[in-house]
Amino acid sequence: MAACLYDPEGGFFATGPLRSTKDGDFLTSPEVSPWFGRMLARFVTAEQTRTGATPFHVVEAGAGSGSLLRSLMEHLVGVASPESTPSSVPPRSGGTRIRPRESAGGLPVFFDAIEASPAARIALADLVAPERIHESLDDLPERFDGVIIANELLDNLPVALAIRSSDGWVERWVGATDDRFGFVTAKARPDVVAWCEAYGGTVPEGGMVEVQLAAAEWVRTALGHIVRGALVIIDYGGTAEELEPRRTQGTLRTYRSHHLGPDPLLEPGATDVTVDVNFTPIVAAAEAEGADVELHRQDDFLESLGLRAVVSGLRHQERDLARSGDAMQRLIVRSEATDAETLLHPRGLGDFRVLVATK
Repeated sequence: MAACLYDPEGGFFATGPLRSTKDGDFLTSPEVSPWFGRMLARFVTAEQTRTGATPFHVVEAGAGSGSLLRSLMEHLVGVASPESTPSSVPPRSGGTRIRPRESAGGLPVFFDAIEASPAARIALADLVAPERIHESLDDLPERFDGVIIANELLDNLPVALAIRSSDGWVERWVGATDDRFGFVTAKARPDVVAWCEAYGGTVPEGGMVEVQLAAAEWVRTALGHIVRGALVIIDYGGTAEELEPRRTQGTLRTYRSHHLGPDPLLEPGATDVTVDVNFTPIVAAAEAEGADVELHRQDDFLESLGLRAVVSGLRHQERDLARSGDAMQRLIVRSEATDAETLLHPRGLGDFRVLVATK
């Protein structure tokens, strides 16, 4: 999975065009509507006020097209080119100190983006200074006050596959026969068995679990950087209990051109490879780092930040424009309201989970 997604010569995200666009392979919430980023900006502002931290860092991990980061910056400080107003923090060692921007409240705000895709890093250079675009969490300042946001990132972190057998667990590895990839059975490693017993939930014999050790490690690393502030993770999935109905076949799948793709072994490197995130071990990892953790549905989380009121206001504006006869502006506002409502759809994006871990 790591090779198929991130190999520098053939990985899906490491090669080719920008993936998270209408002409690409998938759209995430910030590409659907800028109101996603505007609502998260309200959360960031509240965290900045809660901590009283200055300076305050805003980091997007898996920043993709920059849609979310742009909305955050517009709401928090207003976007300017990186050349005219650098959005940056001092380098970890040496280099020139670059002034941060100021938030609406007058406090310095630093913006950083983490992205594995070279195409996405090029796109992000239009928003933030190049030295503030990183390939991993390890490139961030070691400790800071602020918020790290990861939207649809954890579902792409490599997993192991474990199958419930009559006498415990076995792993499903990838082998090759006659120049074709195929799954083979292997003895389960101790850390895989331990994860399955703790977080797999009730799994029938022959059922499959995606063992998400890398996701938990990523959460621990991210929270290790934060002194005061929050880690926000948005993704599809659920708790171990909520995922139990999907354990017969598992949740491993591919995605390409806005549709489900082929078997993950048929066209390695040519498709997105993804799984539903099991949030139970993610909550445990965050709590082990001393964070206070809340888990929400996306519709509930965005509603708590005022999105449903925004949609209501847009609908009222649409009706006023209809009465005034301004057909073009009415269509623009209707489209904006419809896109914002999509973020709240209870059987779509609204059913995503939002984990908020505060320190």
